[in-house]
Amino acid sequence: MKKGIDVLRNGTLNHGVGFTRAEREALGLRGLLPHAVASLQQQVDRVMQSLRRKESDLERYILLNALQDRNEQLFYTVVVQHIEEIMPLIYTPTVGQACKEFSHIFRQTKGFYITPEDKGSIRKILDHWPEPDVRVIVVTDGQRILGLGDLGANGMGIPIGKLALYTATAGIPPHQCMPVMLDVGTNNQELLDDPFYLGWPKHRLEGSGYLDLVDEFVQAVQDKFPRALIQFEDFSTVNAYAFLEKYREKVRCFNDDIQGTAAVAVAGIQASTRITGTAFKDLRIMFLGAGSAATGIADLLVPAFMAEGLGEQEARQRVWFLDSKGLIVEGRDRIRPHNLRYAHKHAQMGFMEALGDIKPNVLIGATGSPGTFDQAVIEKMSAMNRRPVIFALSNPTSRAECTAEQAYTWSKGRAVFTSGSPFGKVQFEDREFRPGQGNNAYIYPGIGLGALVANTRIITDAMFLAATRTLAQCVREEDLAHGSLYPRLTGIRELSKAVAVAVAEEAFRSGLARTDRPNDLEQAVADHMYDPMK
Repeated sequence: MKKGIDVLRNGTLNHGVGFTRAEREALGLRGLLPHAVASLQQQVDRVMQSLRRKESDLERYILLNALQDRNEQLFYTVVVQHIEEIMPLIYTPTVGQACKEFSHIFRQTKGFYITPEDKGSIRKILDHWPEPDVRVIVVTDGQRILGLGDLGANGMGIPIGKLALYTATAGIPPHQCMPVMLDVGTNNQELLDDPFYLGWPKHRLEGSGYLDLVDEFVQAVQDKFPRALIQFEDFSTVNAYAFLEKYREKVRCFNDDIQGTAAVAVAGIQASTRITGTAFKDLRIMFLGAGSAATGIADLLVPAFMAEGLGEQEARQRVWFLDSKGLIVEGRDRIRPHNLRYAHKHAQMGFMEALGDIKPNVLIGATGSPGTFDQAVIEKMSAMNRRPVIFALSNPTSRAECTAEQAYTWSKGRAVFTSGSPFGKVQFEDREFRPGQGNNAYIYPGIGLGALVANTRIITDAMFLAATRTLAQCVREEDLAHGSLYPRLTGIRELSKAVAVAVAEEAFRSGLARTDRPNDLEQAVADHMYDPMK
């Protein structure tokens, strides 16, 4: 049993000035703390006061990161109580800047790093991880961080942030979470030239060497942490699809950029029909951008359309893609494999011409290129639709295809807008809009929680569809009245619980659960959730 200063230096055990007199006596802390015994709420209020005095969001990120290291209970209580204020600081958009600066703001290690020098030894070095019961692993290779591109080992900020939200929003116990960086180098010359860069200082490992390293990691996890869920995060489009297809039927895993983004977006599209009055099965949807996120949304839209009675081919015909070369159509050169199924018979044309020809009800941006939804685009969508649905999904905020204010102004208040990063309230004429953020945190934590409770063998599209339906049903009329297609984040723990129940129910229904169904599934999910305030 740890005592004295060792307790105060252990973020899992440390409660700081919250230790009672009796605890201070029993743990040898007398003399090591100021006299006052502060309640948990007093400590939270002190943190928030300090946080709000900081001059930049990056400084706030650093403060919260240090708090997580120092006092885990207090950190998660702060996040849970102030989720709307804190989430943009520990995840998008601030995490993008934090990743760019990662090697310069590094304080204390958290997470696990694997380099090509560890090939052949990954299973052995996993024994160095201090926690024996890992249930959720978020892993990245840093090649495509948000809309920022190749950030190499600096991308570790993404798994750290994602797992903080797993705990805060779905109650996965912190000790069961493991951030992993597959540090296979970077092709970002600016990083390689940076004397403070902390990653493996070589160009990216590619080809069979790279694939073998990833495979060794996946297999090592199966041996060391057999109950762990692996969440792939921010891999390049080609690798994201390759790993999803390779492992999805073999191990408990999913790709959040493909499947999590898809579920959140499809739920938002379903909710939008309650504003527009257009039946979901009648929608035409156009994507600008054809990477893994966009195609993942389409791949979930197709079964969602089929659930409404459309045949598979008819469902695919509802979905159209444009990339940097224009409309993706049959016979066009250089179509990536994951886009081929959406290459329809049609004349090839550019964006604005295709917009007028296809006449989509929903326009989704996943380009990473700010400003691509300009005034002409929004006005054209508004001319074709009484309530045009505009999704500007690129992250971080600086990469969004348009801002919320632009969408509302150029559409004269008629746009149904959502984004991948948060935008504040917008006043247009006599109406206040509160645009929703299509944040994957609405989905992936509940997916993970449900999978763990059911001990499901794999994660299926049917589970994501169940999560999608649950999220869409949780959007209230009050949310829609203010233009938001998503519920407020203040209720996200209850939402995650509902998503987890739906996912676990699907696992039991499909025979993929490796545990018996509890008599009260909802209670079983609730019992699994860590509450930092208890």
